[in-house]
Amino acid sequence: MPAQFLINIMIAFLWTLLMDEDAFHISTFIGGYLTGIGILFLMHRFFGTKFYMIRVYATFKLLLIFISELAQSSLLIMKQILSPKLNIRPGIFTYEHSMEGDYELTTLALLLTLTPGSVVMEVSPDGKTFYIHAMDVEESRDSVLKSIKVFEKAIMEVTRG
Repeated sequence: MPAQFLINIMIAFLWTLLMDEDAFHISTFIGGYLTGIGILFLMHRFFGTKFYMIRVYATFKLLLIFISELAQSSLLIMKQILSPKLNIRPGIFTYEHSMEGDYELTTLALLLTLTPGSVVMEVSPDGKTFYIHAMDVEESRDSVLKSIKVFEKAIMEVTRG
């Protein structure tokens, strides 16, 4: 992936130089970059890896999923806090994940911790089980598990291509 990106930047610079303009124009560079994306898409099979823009798209998709989950959980927490009677039952539950490697594990734990209402308290010594504290176990456990599955799928798309 880094090689494809660097080649794309080089194509954009060459495009800018060959346009024979008096000054550097960002629009010419962007045009060269987009041309480079097209060239690399046609030639990506020769690199032996997947086209790098697929991973960029997956990263952008993960960011949008996180923002969506953050907004939904924030609204749920605000609803619980602003209700006249605070009727919550905090608790801890476990979840066995399918992440491989430290980067995937850390990313999943951080994304879960950043969404309000749930915190990854500990990871088991073998690294396969999360101990998660939820603000309201009875109500939010299912939504937290749904969020975990969505995050897992998106993280695997980014890291495993």
